[in-house]
Amino acid sequence: MNWFTSAAGAGLVLAALRDVFHTLWHPTARGSLSALVLHGSWRVSRRVGRRGRLTSVVGPAAMVAVILAWTSMVVAGWTLIYWAHLPEGFSFGPGLRPDQRADLLDALYLSLVSLTTLGFGDIVPTDAWLRIAVPVQALIGFALLTAAVSWVGQTYPALARRRVLALRLASLRTARETTGPVDAAFTATVLEDLAVQVGQVRVDLNQHAETYYFQDDDDSPSLPAMISYAMDLAAEGRQSRRDDVRMSAAMLAHALESLATILGRQFLRTQGDPEQIFAAYARDHDRLPVRAR
Repeated sequence: MNWFTSAAGAGLVLAALRDVFHTLWHPTARGSLSALVLHGSWRVSRRVGRRGRLTSVVGPAAMVAVILAWTSMVVAGWTLIYWAHLPEGFSFGPGLRPDQRADLLDALYLSLVSLTTLGFGDIVPTDAWLRIAVPVQALIGFALLTAAVSWVGQTYPALARRRVLALRLASLRTARETTGPVDAAFTATVLEDLAVQVGQVRVDLNQHAETYYFQDDDDSPSLPAMISYAMDLAAEGRQSRRDDVRMSAAMLAHALESLATILGRQFLRTQGDPEQIFAAYARDHDRLPVRAR
């Protein structure tokens, strides 16, 4: 029974580490637990209140919930491992009676101080494999802290790229309403640059799925609202008589189709043409699609 409990604890730790790996370092960045918490938190926020404070903070709050879930799984797993071998596998400091130190609370205490690398020294492993297991848990605790900081550090540059694209589309729309015809070569360059930016956002959503659940402020340009304008630019460019403009517009249209595929399959769980998916994307973020006038 002791080894069965230890095996269950080890399985819990491995499940947490697997989810950390798939969320942070796997190319698709979709851990099972993290995806469930992020998507579930977003859906709950959509039901509880629209355009409220809950929706605006659900992204950061869901990330904190994922990190807490990882930590809880690691702590619980090592608690089960230690609990199965208390008190015979450990020595106890003065004033601690081994016959009174075999309950789940002591195992939890040992797991917490080991994970946080506090190491008070009042309970020390004596079995050879436990003397290895305790430092291993301390290393996992350090790695978990590093992974959490790394995850946050990866998220905000991706959000910045998304917001820059939205701001550029909004600026282009305003500029085209106040200026006359522009040079065709300039148009080709702009469309090509937009295709690159849309492709980058597509990669960010695939590798940093948590960024989908961050909602922009109401008073700033939002990609869910502005992406439809990019479709209008691509459609307009494909009608040009110049080959370079048509080529750049085709590149933008392809990038938009690829982005729509990711949004529909991974986040919105819907199918349709890019225009339908982008409309659903805007609705999911409480935005109205902005189109060319």
